[in-house]
Amino acid sequence: MLTPLDTNMVNSVAELIKLSVAPVFLIAAVAGLLNVFTGRLTRIIDKVDKLEEEQEAGTSPFSEARLRKRHTFLTMRMKNTNLAIFFCAITGLLVALVIVTMFLSSVFSFHSSNVLSILFILAMLCLIFSLLVFLREIYYTTYFIRSKKNLYNK
Repeated sequence: MLTPLDTNMVNSVAELIKLSVAPVFLIAAVAGLLNVFTGRLTRIIDKVDKLEEEQEAGTSPFSEARLRKRHTFLTMRMKNTNLAIFFCAITGLLVALVIVTMFLSSVFSFHSSNVLSILFILAMLCLIFSLLVFLREIYYTTYFIRSKKNLYNK
């Protein structure tokens, strides 16, 4: 036998879903950033692989010192991108924890505003740090391109 749903319970669940929509959009944005970061990391890894293949085959037109310098530079870029990916992934996890905490606080009736605030602030700090590290990676790349152009213009 079916029992009618409690209107208050349906309304509270509907309200929770409304409140969780904004964090879900944030998770989607973080996923987009992760896609960009991993795409960039893949290109860096491809460059490192190509550089190592040329070095092993002895087909590179560049000197050993210049190859080592380029490899060091690409490794530094790889570390920056990995760090950006790490903090961006932590952001996504923290935002997901915000959503889970909202639902758990409603189900188990506990006051969660402090926990939610801390989780959200940590998520935003991780996002900021991730973007700053990524900006540093972009700066390194553009610096390298500018220095390479200056080398060829001399």
